[in-house]
Amino acid sequence: MAPLFSAEEISQAATLVYTQMDPTPQYSWPLLSQRTGCELWVKHENHGPTGAFKIRGGITYIDWLLRENPDVRGICTATRGNHGQSQARAALARGLEVKVYVPHGNSVEKNAAMRAFGAELIEFGNDFDAARVEAYRVADQEGLHIVPPYHRELVRGVASYGWELFQAAPDLDTVYVPIGCGSGICGTIAARDALGLSTRIVGVVSEAAQSAKLSVEAGHLVETNSANTFADGMAVRVPVAEAFEVYSKGAERIITVSDAEIAEAIRIYFRDIHNLAEGAGAASLAALMQEKDRMRGKKVGIILSGGNIDTGWFGAVLEGAVPAI
Repeated sequence: MAPLFSAEEISQAATLVYTQMDPTPQYSWPLLSQRTGCELWVKHENHGPTGAFKIRGGITYIDWLLRENPDVRGICTATRGNHGQSQARAALARGLEVKVYVPHGNSVEKNAAMRAFGAELIEFGNDFDAARVEAYRVADQEGLHIVPPYHRELVRGVASYGWELFQAAPDLDTVYVPIGCGSGICGTIAARDALGLSTRIVGVVSEAAQSAKLSVEAGHLVETNSANTFADGMAVRVPVAEAFEVYSKGAERIITVSDAEIAEAIRIYFRDIHNLAEGAGAASLAALMQEKDRMRGKKVGIILSGGNIDTGWFGAVLEGAVPAI
């Protein structure tokens, strides 16, 4: 498969991203390495200005949109929170109207953050995919530009975190990446391929939201009836075709983790390195813990994709519980 982007295209995206944020760090933490039995590198996307990796795609997407369509007056999108913060932050800074759809019962604190960035927030439906369909309908009705959950220009910006990680640690054997709609894993694959590396990419999904894994196993898109996981960044029922085309070829495998495993990974992150991880952000560590015998003695990367977990859920996790949906 030809690389999704050239090295120059990702480098240019990174240069643009760095006009609004610094590169995030990647650290090898001794306690985590001892616990997992490998030389473990954590990519800290929880340290960005919105607390999640999505900010990168917002920067590149809005820049592209205004170059392609300078007369656009506003955008509309759907999210569980991190994508919405990213788009609101970038679009409002350029004077655009921003309308964001979330499902009922969405994260209270992510909702507050999106409103603080200037988004008009509307609750609709019982999950992300229902909110997404409504966002498309309203965008068409009101003449707003619809920002999809996956787009080439989103991925080009997101690829800058993989670009940073692989330049700092080019000899990683394996990197674990959570999958929601797919921009994160596709960006990581794109960065690896642009740099000509042989690192294995392992996708991670919730066992309650397996559409990406089921699609790869079937060889075609497979929707699920529900996606009831507290790891809201992975709570997707309907896989994205463009993303599937990339990760079905570029990932070595996709594995599932339970909500209980994710909750334990959140506790481990806090206990060992005092970093906050949301559910999707902890999924990569949960997957590595599941496969630590397989990875023993190797050099491994995990993506801490975000730290935006609600206080109530985090408190429950620290007390040993799994947040109820």
